[in-house]
Amino acid sequence: MLLDTASLYYRAFYGMPETVTAPDGTPVNAIRGLLDAMARLVKDYRPRRLVACLDADWRPAFRTDAIPAYKRHRAEPDGSELTPPGLALQIPLITQVLIASGIAIAEHDGYEADDVIATLAARAAQPVDVVTGDRDLFQLVDDKRQVRVLYTVKGLSRLEPVTEVEVAKKYDIPGDRYADFAVLRGDPSDGLPGVPGIGEKTAAALIRAFGDLDSLKSALDKGHGGFPPGTRKKLEAARPYLDIAPPVVRTATDVPLGDDIDGTLPAAPPDAELLAEIGAELGLGSSVARFRAAVTNS
Repeated sequence: MLLDTASLYYRAFYGMPETVTAPDGTPVNAIRGLLDAMARLVKDYRPRRLVACLDADWRPAFRTDAIPAYKRHRAEPDGSELTPPGLALQIPLITQVLIASGIAIAEHDGYEADDVIATLAARAAQPVDVVTGDRDLFQLVDDKRQVRVLYTVKGLSRLEPVTEVEVAKKYDIPGDRYADFAVLRGDPSDGLPGVPGIGEKTAAALIRAFGDLDSLKSALDKGHGGFPPGTRKKLEAARPYLDIAPPVVRTATDVPLGDDIDGTLPAAPPDAELLAEIGAELGLGSSVARFRAAVTNS
């Protein structure tokens, strides 16, 4: 089980009121929500391994060099990620809790958590569940290798399993062509423009007609037919974007992670004293207890 950790703690932060605080008034809604969600995930799905994947770089240079607008609207003037103050206080504490609990953490300079997840999923020799609220990771689903996404669209307590079959149903495209489809459609939430004038239905029709983005571009360059009226002109105008966007949209599967990311759940927390101390200081006793019990008894 690979966790898109930031996606989960953001959802927990906005899903629980900031009035959930420690005795000193520090907001702990994101920490509590994340711990409770992780405890439930381990209890319900019984993963053999669990890895919390983090963003060492939320706007990697290889993406912003290609498309400068990538996530720019979510950046502070100094280039850091725009984060609610109440959440920013909790992120270092979340990391401390994960480390004290013995949960494996994976990240790498110059890459997003999505890339770390994609690399670990590509390496895996067993079925993989990716837990995220980010539909970008639908590109990882692989029914043959049993890689699926547990999507948090309905909240952390109601996960929607997404496979190639589900992608095909939802978007009317081959289940393994989500990334190509996303290049055409774009994603304003990430600052990805897509092809102007090409909406979701037309993008899906193009992927169905040509099979993949490379075949579409080849047909465009050779003057082949098969394009809906007016669509060829839109695609030709966006030809430079079609060349630079795929490496931005597609997750990297070659992040140079070490071979020591095991993820086996611990028989006992490596720092039970620190875990108890954090739980007491932040008033998280019940959440920490549930989380510890789920992880160590899995």
